[in-house]
Amino acid sequence: MRLFSLPLMILQPIGLCALGLMLAFQPTETLAQMSRRGESKEMGYQLGTMWYTGDLNPTNALRGTHHVAQGLYYRQNINARVCVRGQYMQGTIEMWDADHPNLWQQQRNLHFRNEISEYALFVELNYRNHVVGQPTSRVVPFIYTGLAVYTHDPEGQDDFGNWQPLQPLGTEGQGWFQDVDPYLLGGVALPFGVGWKGTLGSAMSFQVEYAWRKVWTDYLDDVSTVYMNPSLLREARGQIAVDFADRALSHNLPQGAPIEGLQRGDPGRNDRYGYFLFSLGFRVSKKATTCWEQ
Repeated sequence: MRLFSLPLMILQPIGLCALGLMLAFQPTETLAQMSRRGESKEMGYQLGTMWYTGDLNPTNALRGTHHVAQGLYYRQNINARVCVRGQYMQGTIEMWDADHPNLWQQQRNLHFRNEISEYALFVELNYRNHVVGQPTSRVVPFIYTGLAVYTHDPEGQDDFGNWQPLQPLGTEGQGWFQDVDPYLLGGVALPFGVGWKGTLGSAMSFQVEYAWRKVWTDYLDDVSTVYMNPSLLREARGQIAVDFADRALSHNLPQGAPIEGLQRGDPGRNDRYGYFLFSLGFRVSKKATTCWEQ
């Protein structure tokens, strides 16, 4: 699935939030003046795809095997400029070194897929006034940030086509080598997003958005540091762990040279994930009327 890149991908999240705050709280129209204008409640369904950047895909959010992501949300429109949204999302990220143009990654030949479930709470800031069902409402841009918690479980595919959980295998020594702890299968994420929203009829809204999540783990893909000693890994976790830890076509080493300590990933930069989404919302508060300023 090919999706169009957004120039805002390169903007710093803090800058986006600061810009949104300035736009939302312009001196010419403060929240006090806006009062309850645009207040309403919505429930909606979201459909799209997820993206990932990390050790198997350092830079390009459009690269990878894309799966359907979907979720539900509840949004409280406090007024025409400020909203609070609670959301549940579920999707899958997947990446194969064999599909990357970098020759070193092709030789490394790792892969993974990871199903991610997320619960999040956002504050949205609209660039212009937005009222659900308002006949003259235009499509308006918005930004958001908030807090999310997520669960994940990276898997690898064996030679028979079966997907196996990778975290219990300790492919980089987690849980069996010295003081290396197993990585967590969940955590806290800092969400950021940009998008556009509009109205459909008297009680429906729609939006498209690009979202990304800052996470504090480098193991969404089960890859971070170096190769372990295959003999020690086999003793600790069995041959299946050795098979998933080292799938390299070639390490370009003299015959018999050890691979222990060779670079497997980049521990200096954490992974990221995010979404491209289209959403439909349905107004569940008061009935639509012609008095949009109430």
